[in-house]
Amino acid sequence: MTNHVFELTSDNFEQAVLRAEQPMLVDFTADWCPPCKMLAPIIEELAVKYGNQMRVGSVDGDQYMDLTERFGVLGLPTLILFKNGVPVEQMVGFMPRHKIEARLTPHFDLVDTAKES
Repeated sequence: MTNHVFELTSDNFEQAVLRAEQPMLVDFTADWCPPCKMLAPIIEELAVKYGNQMRVGSVDGDQYMDLTERFGVLGLPTLILFKNGVPVEQMVGFMPRHKIEARLTPHFDLVDTAKES
């Protein structure tokens, strides 16, 4: 994993994703999957760009088949955006960054900085 995308496992998924306070993008991937490898740099870019709006994690679909089955992942790569522990958006297969962003950003809450001061 990278500094911005962290590894999700069966052990940490509940806490890291289902109990997360901010939206969580989960990338279901595998080492043998060429489209997954093509998507990896895009996922990293999204993690950096939207680090204030969401966290990004990656699940090895071969190693954690319990998670792929639990969330109905039938093909790799699959991206699932969780919000308040609930899947709110799912994308299957390789997509260009702008299409992924168009489907993710409507789920982000706008932070009112005036309320924080």
